[in-house]
Amino acid sequence: MIARVRAGEPEAYAELVRAHTGIALRAAAALGAGPDAEDVVQQAFVKAYCSLGRFRDDLPFRPWLLSIVANETRNTVRAAARRHRLADREAALTEADLVIPESADPAVATLETERRAVLAAALEKLSEEHRLVVTYRYLLEMDERETAQALGWPRGTVKSRLNRALRKLERLLPDFRPRMSPDTGPHPGPRVPRQPGEGGEPA
Repeated sequence: MIARVRAGEPEAYAELVRAHTGIALRAAAALGAGPDAEDVVQQAFVKAYCSLGRFRDDLPFRPWLLSIVANETRNTVRAAARRHRLADREAALTEADLVIPESADPAVATLETERRAVLAAALEKLSEEHRLVVTYRYLLEMDERETAQALGWPRGTVKSRLNRALRKLERLLPDFRPRMSPDTGPHPGPRVPRQPGEGGEPA
């Protein structure tokens, strides 16, 4: 696909844009772009197109694009003097429809939205590097290799910073438990305590 773009096929890059717009918007929203998410993503695609000459053909496009999205988001947030506060981040994160399918039970969807709002509040209290690694690894469900590429860190750094970030989240959220996902491993989310008698536990 990149070779087609470099060969001068406009439709080839349009296909890349269509394929990656969703996750790029989710990344910008989760990282704090708020109402500027669409502008951030549009600018990221422009910069990615202009930088294709430096793109390595042996690497996947998505993590490279998301690293540009992350940089553009940081620049936007700083230029706006952090006018987007916690309420904006919670709204962007819960309204971005990250992983809740349309067919989900309304009660389950509501619970998932509440969990993400709680998690967004806790993420705001983390350092930028810890917030980034949790966002890419779990909220965007990228694997360890993709996360390392998107953030420009060695895989060992991703692993160590992720472990420290999760420990901090456990202190911030007393009911926090990483939830297991077959594709991405533990998925952070506040655990809702069971009622007596649920799930085989003694009443």
